[in-house]
Amino acid sequence: MSYYPVFLDIKGKRCVVIGGGTVALRKVSMLLDHGALPEVISPNLCAELDALVADGRVKTIRREYEPGDLEGAFVVVAATNDNRTNEMVAREAKELGILINVVDVPKLSNFIVPSYLRHGDLTVAVSTNGKSPALARKIRRELEKNFGQEYAMLTSLVEEVRSELKERGIVVSGEAWQRALELDPLLDLLRRGRREEAKKSLLDKLT
Repeated sequence: MSYYPVFLDIKGKRCVVIGGGTVALRKVSMLLDHGALPEVISPNLCAELDALVADGRVKTIRREYEPGDLEGAFVVVAATNDNRTNEMVAREAKELGILINVVDVPKLSNFIVPSYLRHGDLTVAVSTNGKSPALARKIRRELEKNFGQEYAMLTSLVEEVRSELKERGIVVSGEAWQRALELDPLLDLLRRGRREEAKKSLLDKLT
C-alpha cells in the first residue's frame, strides 16, 4: 500500500479516541496540539488524561465503546489493547465514512500518522507506510538535528515576503522562488538576528 500524504485541518472538530491509557494520551495530546476537540471513550483513564478532563480540555465518556459512539466524529483513533474492540471501531468508522486509525494496525486503518517535527508553521513528516514506525521516529530524530527554530523564522519571513509581493502586484514564478531561496545564507542571517537583512536579500533576488 502507498498512502496519499495529506495535512488535515482538525481545528474545532470532534475527534474521538477509544482507550484511556498512555497510547491514547499521546494521541489526545497530538489532537490538542492541532486544535481539535478530543473526546475519549474508556471506562478508565490514566492520570494524565484525567487531568486533561479535569481542566476541561478533553471530553470523556467513562464506559466501554458502543456502536453509535462515532456519529459526528471527524477523525477516530482506536487505541485499546483489545483486538475485538478495535475491529468494531474500525468497522463502524468505515461504514460511516470517517477517518480511522487503529494504532499499530494499518490493515484496519484508512490513514496512518507519520512521525513529524514541527517548528512554527513548518512541519516535516516521515512515514514508512506503516512498515516501521520505529524507523520513522529514528529518521525524524536525525532530521531534528538539522532543523532548528531558524526554519520557523524562515517560514514566517517567506510568507511575509510573498504577501508583500502580492500587495505590490508582483508575480514571481516558482522557478524564481527556487533560485532566490538560498537557504544557507538566509538561515545564517536569521541565526545571527539579522532578519531585515535576510528579508531585503530575498526581496532583491525576487524583484
